[in-house]
Amino acid sequence: MQRVKSITPKIIKALRGSQWSFVVLFLAVASPAFSQDNSPYSRYGIGDLVPATNIINRSMGGVTAGYFDQLSINFNNPASYSTFQAIRERKAKKLSSGRAILDLGLNFENRTLREPNNATKFTASNALFSYVQVGVPLKADWGLSFGIRPVSRISYKILANERLIDPITGQSIEDAATLYTGDGGSYLISAGTGFSLFKKEKHGLMQGLSVGFNGGYLFGEKDYSSRRVLQNDTVAYYKANYETRTNFGSLYYNMGFQYKLPLSKTMQLTVGAFGNFSQKLNGKQDRIRETYVFDENTGNVRLDSISDTRDVKGTIELPSSMTLGFMLQKFAVQNKEGGWMLGMDFATQKWSDYRFYGQADSLRNKWELRTGVQINPVPRRNYFSNISYRFGFFFGPEYVKVGQKLPQVGASFGLGLPMAISRQAPNQATFINLAFEMVKRGNDKNLLKENLFRFSLGFSLSDIWFIKRKYE
Repeated sequence: MQRVKSITPKIIKALRGSQWSFVVLFLAVASPAFSQDNSPYSRYGIGDLVPATNIINRSMGGVTAGYFDQLSINFNNPASYSTFQAIRERKAKKLSSGRAILDLGLNFENRTLREPNNATKFTASNALFSYVQVGVPLKADWGLSFGIRPVSRISYKILANERLIDPITGQSIEDAATLYTGDGGSYLISAGTGFSLFKKEKHGLMQGLSVGFNGGYLFGEKDYSSRRVLQNDTVAYYKANYETRTNFGSLYYNMGFQYKLPLSKTMQLTVGAFGNFSQKLNGKQDRIRETYVFDENTGNVRLDSISDTRDVKGTIELPSSMTLGFMLQKFAVQNKEGGWMLGMDFATQKWSDYRFYGQADSLRNKWELRTGVQINPVPRRNYFSNISYRFGFFFGPEYVKVGQKLPQVGASFGLGLPMAISRQAPNQATFINLAFEMVKRGNDKNLLKENLFRFSLGFSLSDIWFIKRKYE
């Protein structure tokens, strides 16, 4: 069970005169590993954004625009689906077989919250699934992918103790304890396709343009409540609850392209971009205003309903986004030379356009610069020469806007570990992908700093499918 502690007097003082100051969300929680997460940033927008990348890309700082792979799925840029491995029949354009891919990932997070110049710190941990994605080639240079992944999560619990002041006399009246809680999040179920155009061979590699499209359904819920208890001379009275529950969902899409340019027989440059326009989600909202009493057997029991409004329709307006980048790749040569990848992305999201039932939130436009590298030793028969080593770095302001700019900086490291091939299934290829991320949000100019450590575990499994059997 979580322990909720009071926020500090410094924080309470900063709350006065503000509607929902960021510092209200300072959560003093000590929770065991794998319990409910507690993120003060999740109060704003649609919640704390979940990393929206494959674990391979995550270990490379989140670089995705120009990335493609025949053994994993880059679901950020659907143009990459065109590279799924397809095998044609000899002297024919007809597809004889293809490599199907199953990608899945898990996240394990630990975050530490603290005020600047305050030694006291509070931690929270969680374990969440990251994505499940399937990819299949339909034809040569044409692929399909579908799956599900979380987009955001909302989870916080804050207890604020303060002394109420009479606005006329300036005298203290009584104590008030307010418990702020939030739950929810959003998910995306999607399917997409990507195909190649204007292909030609250069230096033994394929040069050309690939385009792609993802479409799906984005849905979720956003539940906020504040429970206030007034206390005078140790006697608690007027227990009130203010709660808003919103369910939302609608179609969602994004588009992308990649252009591959061979520079030599073993070197290739890929330029890519993906993004989406501003989109609206349809919402239904319940608004509850009530007084209550606490019963030891049944918990909180409604005493009087001040107002209870159901199924209020409205919209949530999500911002447009755009990511541009490149990937420079040198291919490894068996027993001769190693390979590497070097990439960089620049991503923007126009969160100033966000509206929740017509209301703006404390958000700012977000940008992020990402860079990453993958190193592959000279491929030989020993195991360690077939491991992929990945590194990355990213920085840029968070989309939360509360007083000072909220900077974010992070570094990542990862490994791609191949699994032994079974003699009974020689066409199978399985990789375990590991990613370690360290993220810092806020500094001494902000009222709250957060340090986040994230460990991600991914599995990329693939096999040749629909092989035509030949009989004598």
